[in-house]
Amino acid sequence: MSEAKNHKEALQHPVFKIITKAASNLQLESYVIGGFVRDHILQRGTAKDIDVVAVGSGIELAKEVSKLLPGNPKIQVFKTYGTAMLKADDIEVEFVGARKESYREDSRNPIVENGTLQDDQNRRDFTINALALNLSEDNFGDLIDPFTGMDDLRSKIIRTPLDPDITYSDDPLRMMRAIRFATQFNFKIEENSLKAITKNKDRIKIITKERIVDELNKILLSEKPSVGFLLLEKTGLLPYILPELVALKGIDEVEGQKHKDNFYHTLEVVDNISENTDDLWLRWAALLHDIGKAPTKRFSKKVGWTFHGHEFVGSKMVFKLFKRLKMPLNDKMKFVQKMVLMSSRPIVIASDVTDSAVRRLVFDAGDYIEELMTLCEADITTKNPKRFKKYHNNFKIVRQKMVEVEERDHIRNFQPPVSGEEIMKTFNIKPSREIGIIKEAIKEAILEGEIPNEHEAAYQFMIEKGEELGLKSSKVSKTQRN
Repeated sequence: MSEAKNHKEALQHPVFKIITKAASNLQLESYVIGGFVRDHILQRGTAKDIDVVAVGSGIELAKEVSKLLPGNPKIQVFKTYGTAMLKADDIEVEFVGARKESYREDSRNPIVENGTLQDDQNRRDFTINALALNLSEDNFGDLIDPFTGMDDLRSKIIRTPLDPDITYSDDPLRMMRAIRFATQFNFKIEENSLKAITKNKDRIKIITKERIVDELNKILLSEKPSVGFLLLEKTGLLPYILPELVALKGIDEVEGQKHKDNFYHTLEVVDNISENTDDLWLRWAALLHDIGKAPTKRFSKKVGWTFHGHEFVGSKMVFKLFKRLKMPLNDKMKFVQKMVLMSSRPIVIASDVTDSAVRRLVFDAGDYIEELMTLCEADITTKNPKRFKKYHNNFKIVRQKMVEVEERDHIRNFQPPVSGEEIMKTFNIKPSREIGIIKEAIKEAILEGEIPNEHEAAYQFMIEKGEELGLKSSKVSKTQRN
């Protein structure tokens, strides 16, 4: 034990004394281990998930704890994994028997045997997650730290308890976890560990897409996600996970003309947006907003490097990427697609802010106009102070114009002032293509500012448009219509 300090202050919750009593009744040793202990020492707040290791049956310990808790809370038992879970007030406790593990080359699922506390700590992914607090009556709160995890916490180091080459080869998800913890905690991955990740990078192929995405999401939700993506790129993991991002890397030069490195630009945008939103899917939109630039990159002698249509191409790529990674093909994906598709629209109109352009922007973005503006403001990565100020000022003008247009024209969640039923009644026609033509013409007239977004103006426009199409109207006065 490298650290003799007692950590009773971490074990104030009444459930810990009950676990101690239950373990004593069963004559078992029990310990709190893992993230709860780590986060307590890092002062990251009180964790709501607690892992308890029993030297013996974790399921039997859970049953005994349930007997002693008020209300005898229900236990969830997972026999396959030898674990059990119960809720006590505001926390969730998972019980497992101490075990040792061995692995087959083609799977991250271990062969499990009963073991000692030391065996259990040996199988942990990182030294900072192998810390344990004793729950016995005699040594309650004593820290057990066989791998000097406390020193690594102080030094802000991610290190494996045993040979990193074996640790990462056995369970390649640990490579993603190492990078995620380094990102979340602003720690460094120890050099041998980093080399072992690079060496074992192709092992990531045996990990399910769902597990990989779970770690990606946690990296994206960290304070500075670029740390994680730079590590994924440095270790060679990124091509296996997000080749679309890797394709953005590098700068080409033709006839002395260069373009910016869109990979590093993307990471800047993700960091920028992370300062302003915790919305996971908006952060995904920032990560993917330029993925269409790799396949659309062209050089023209007249204008230099171009990426025509990259937003449209990128939005199509989002679907393929989500499908490949087994991410939700639902409204979350459609939101990301929409943000990617529209990511340049506010930028285009910022230099010439007309009412009609702003109306169309608000109409097309709908409920997501604020998210779109947040993305576009994060997209300003110029290091030129004058340009930086100018671009942000332009977006302030766009925002102000949005407020004015919305107050006057009510474009957001737009509904045509004249319904299809009213068109049919006015022209005495049945459902037909003319109805769609008239409704589209009314919408365009409102967005272009030709008529206000009001019923009477739209009605008169409808009459004119219908007559152009050869329809005869039974004109009704405003009084009669009301």
